Amino acid sequence: MHSKSEADRLNNGTFGILEHIANLKMLAATDEKDLIKPTEVYHAILLMAYNEGEDVLGPSIEAIKKSTFDCKKIIVVLGYEERGGPEMENTAKKLQAKFKKDFYEFLAVKHPDGLPNEIKGKGPNLCYAGRALKEFVTAEKIPMEKVIVTSLDSDNRMSEKYLDYVAYEFIARPNRQRLSYQPVSLFMNNIWEATAPMRVIAISNSFFNIISTMRPHTLRNFASHSQPLAALVEMDFWSKRTIVEDGHQYWRSLFHFHGDYDVVPIHVAIYQDAVMEETFLKTLKAQFIQLRRWDYGASDVAFVGVRLFSRERKKIGQMKFLPLFAKFWRLLDGHVMLAAMSPIVAFGGWVPRLMNYDSKNLLTYNLPETVGVVQFFASIGLMATIIVSLKMLPPRPPESKKISRITMILQWLMMPVIAIVYQSFCAFYSQTRLMLGLYMEKFDVTKKVVKKGNKS
Repeated sequence: MHSKSEADRLNNGTFGILEHIANLKMLAATDEKDLIKPTEVYHAILLMAYNEGEDVLGPSIEAIKKSTFDCKKIIVVLGYEERGGPEMENTAKKLQAKFKKDFYEFLAVKHPDGLPNEIKGKGPNLCYAGRALKEFVTAEKIPMEKVIVTSLDSDNRMSEKYLDYVAYEFIARPNRQRLSYQPVSLFMNNIWEATAPMRVIAISNSFFNIISTMRPHTLRNFASHSQPLAALVEMDFWSKRTIVEDGHQYWRSLFHFHGDYDVVPIHVAIYQDAVMEETFLKTLKAQFIQLRRWDYGASDVAFVGVRLFSRERKKIGQMKFLPLFAKFWRLLDGHVMLAAMSPIVAFGGWVPRLMNYDSKNLLTYNLPETVGVVQFFASIGLMATIIVSLKMLPPRPPESKKISRITMILQWLMMPVIAIVYQSFCAFYSQTRLMLGLYMEKFDVTKKVVKKGNKS
């Protein structure tokens, strides 16, 4: 028996009870041939690697092994690059031998270097591993429409309940083959070891990802995500020609399925590393390179715009103009604001007065005060972020100094500089390259550094 307050929370759907009951009723009314039983679902994990060692890949595989989903229904595919050299191949074979008995199967798939029509990046590796998975599933006579594929980077450690949540959403939705499933990416694996500027960026990105899952109508694929194998096979897996294959996958899927495609938020975390190199200066550079690569997702503006405004739009996507225009506008607005917002808030209020100091225009005179009000409310939001971020932190490692908790607060004083240098300038850099035709043809891999004594 629940107390009245508990019953009220259940009745208003706080814990998803009403949604769950609705799902059960829907499943009860569904034709049996269209149902998928929980025991029939398989998960395939595509774990991508370049030249990472066992100290990085091992914990990621251990996290999969700890899943509450039946490991004998999990197929792990470690896709590694030939460019990683003999050491990477030895690591892959060693991990395969170590974990092979823990899963339905553990495949180590080497992606050859120099294949035609491919950039040097993660997308081609994903495609190659995906095709190997398809061959394996076909040979094992596992129905492809019952296999969910999750792509992971080498440092990604999924929550133990993630696969269960995805399986539930997959079973409960009749249009399951036209959906992808997006977890919350939290950059918290090594947050106590990372330098202060990188911690601010990692926590800020984590907050952005949390907020994104609360706005399903704007949600797109980012980093790790899950998608049915049958859908991936139909659309030939991922793009082999783009640097930002995760976000681009949303648009490829949307157009391939003629608008009949959506992203389901999964409110469970997949934990990733904050950027960390051997030295402070190398770390600063590596963070800039990572963010400029993410911001190169602005290339999707042209990809979507051509299909939106083309006379052949209906043939390409069979999509109505206004819904697609709304998606296009949010995409364009997001990239423009990413580059412009921080400098505008920091300096925009003073520019008109400095340009024409003698102006008597009321707007010119009052603009700095108006921007000051915006900055005040932004500061309140920042304070809330600081408080919540302290609650989000994993337990402090024994080797981490107690003063680290103080620096976790003081580090936010750098936020204005970080926002301009690492948010706005990285976006401006990538967008300028696109404008000038200086396209990125190579995926800059973020090096994974594990400090001694911290291999968990």
